[in-house]
Amino acid sequence: MGLFNRKFGKKQTPSVQQPTTGLIDDIRASTRWVILALLSSGYKADLTVESMREIDRFFDEQNTPDGILSKNRGTILFSLGCYIGETIINNFGGCWITDDNDPQGEMNIAVKLLDGTTLFPVQRCMKRYQNGMEDSIYAYVYALHNRSGL
Repeated sequence: MGLFNRKFGKKQTPSVQQPTTGLIDDIRASTRWVILALLSSGYKADLTVESMREIDRFFDEQNTPDGILSKNRGTILFSLGCYIGETIINNFGGCWITDDNDPQGEMNIAVKLLDGTTLFPVQRCMKRYQNGMEDSIYAYVYALHNRSGL
């Protein structure tokens, strides 16, 4: 299954400790990685509202006992949340809100829209993983599309 399996198929032990970066850097790196991983696994990932259907399809197809989400779930959910947040910012404006001192910072990253609305895309990914299609990613983002009058 493309990059997901290559990335998570074998446990790698780093020989040199990597320097830590802030959450904004992690968000950007995770977004780039997940776009490549999704594309190599046959999912459309072009930062459009329509690509959120592909994220739902990914959850439906890979949330199985032997699916991609059965391994390294936290990293994948964080990366998907970053992609969703970047898609929201790309289409509707806004910015990331992060707190590098928050021990739960990866879960609590947020997107603040121009009108002040705050969204939590990683938490939404966790809900989608747990609850299935009733917490559709496409519906979550499409609601913004309808609200903005686009």
